Amino acid sequence: MSFKRIYKAIKKYDTIVIARHVGPDPDALGSSIGLKEVILYNFPNKRVYVVGSPASRFRYIGNIDKLDEIDYEKSLLIVTDTPDIKRIDGVNINNFNYIIKIDHHPFVEKYGNIELIDDKASSASQLIIELIKNNNMKINSEIASKLYIGLIADTNRFLYSYTSYKTFELVAWLIKKTKLDFTDLYGNLYNRPLREIRFSGYLSSNLVVTENGLGYLKITDEILKQYEVDPSTAGNLIENFNNIQEVKVIAFCSEDKGNNYIKCSIRSKGPIINEVTSNYNGGGHIYACGARPKTFAEVDNMLKDLDELCKNY
Repeated sequence: MSFKRIYKAIKKYDTIVIARHVGPDPDALGSSIGLKEVILYNFPNKRVYVVGSPASRFRYIGNIDKLDEIDYEKSLLIVTDTPDIKRIDGVNINNFNYIIKIDHHPFVEKYGNIELIDDKASSASQLIIELIKNNNMKINSEIASKLYIGLIADTNRFLYSYTSYKTFELVAWLIKKTKLDFTDLYGNLYNRPLREIRFSGYLSSNLVVTENGLGYLKITDEILKQYEVDPSTAGNLIENFNNIQEVKVIAFCSEDKGNNYIKCSIRSKGPIINEVTSNYNGGGHIYACGARPKTFAEVDNMLKDLDELCKNY
């Protein structure tokens, strides 16, 4: 692992920019914002920025910064939770002289001078906790809360198979080290507005399940407006549908007119799905990933591939 090398680079640079992937989830935000805060807690004189488009739903995790004028050649870029260049949000990596990648997805492409990749880790937040622990960095409960939220969200409260004994060891260390009151953190993560509960009812009533075990929904912009939800909402709710007995793979595909693509969230209980989604402007974990096809015709092709995957499983 590269924990010591990453720490040396953090010590060396006075200006540090931290990025993550587009369409951030709690792990992307928790790992990047938590890393910023722990760097400042240990090195208060550094300039540290977290960049990327804000996610209003997760604003309780922390704020996104406006990047000041910086000397890119003398600045360090750290990218968390992002396996490939095209999904990095908020920066042009070519402007930076030195780049660190910290990621828990399967390898897609090399873009960092230091690449800490552990696809057995539960989350990028877990890797940041491990970075802190391995380098004896100071941490408080406020910082710990960001990392805990990121880890809990990506493991769905330790339900997923890539939750390991190391995950539990690091969480236990984090709680003991900071006296973190983790029970208070679940409210923000799991509370839902009434419109999302009603939208969840629409998802339940209209879910299509094929004879091969593919469950899917194609959600138009009109439906999203009817329920007053955004294109990310179905993806945020998909975990609630991942335990349907007759379903091997589930896909929610929501029209995103603002970005001119169809935002697809896909989960699997067995078939390896990221090889399919990589053909449709997507990727991720073998059992949890996303895709961004441009049209519903492309969505239909992807669903056909996923259905065949279920059939052969």
